[in-house]
Amino acid sequence: MVETEAIIAVMMNERVTSVSELARALYEQSRYGEIKEDKVQYSLVEALYLLEKGKLVLKDLKDKDIVFDKALKKAIKLEPNFWVRYIAYRDMRNRGYIVKTALKFGADFRIYDRGVKPGEDHAKWILYPVHESSALTWYEFAAKNRVAHSTKKKLLLGIVDDENDITYYSISWTRP
Repeated sequence: MVETEAIIAVMMNERVTSVSELARALYEQSRYGEIKEDKVQYSLVEALYLLEKGKLVLKDLKDKDIVFDKALKKAIKLEPNFWVRYIAYRDMRNRGYIVKTALKFGADFRIYDRGVKPGEDHAKWILYPVHESSALTWYEFAAKNRVAHSTKKKLLLGIVDDENDITYYSISWTRP
């Protein structure tokens, strides 16, 4: 059995970067990360997903390996809702979608239809993952729907349960 080489990346707080040619090749193929200043920079969810899949080796600034559980603890410390977001990210990636952050849209993620790469066309959905026990006011719900509508995307709510299963609800505006 031939082992595939893993991308070496460095985690510094919420930033994960790699200068590896493998990182650049994976970006070109599947759009993991963003190219910034000759480095590939990953969001925390992307880095942990690639770490879990064995495609990435995560190091700290002292060149020590960071295992998945330790990286997850750091991510949760930085971002309390991280696990719910990670479940949604992992599920969408496992289904073959390209998933990117959507902070500038006021959402968690942009989801691109299968076969579509960012830059070639626009995302089809914006995704808000929430835990099933979370409360969402009508005002918050309307605001999320308005953001989706104004960016010409469909709204997906991803409801994550205690077993880490996720159910998606697609919401759209309707004029009677």
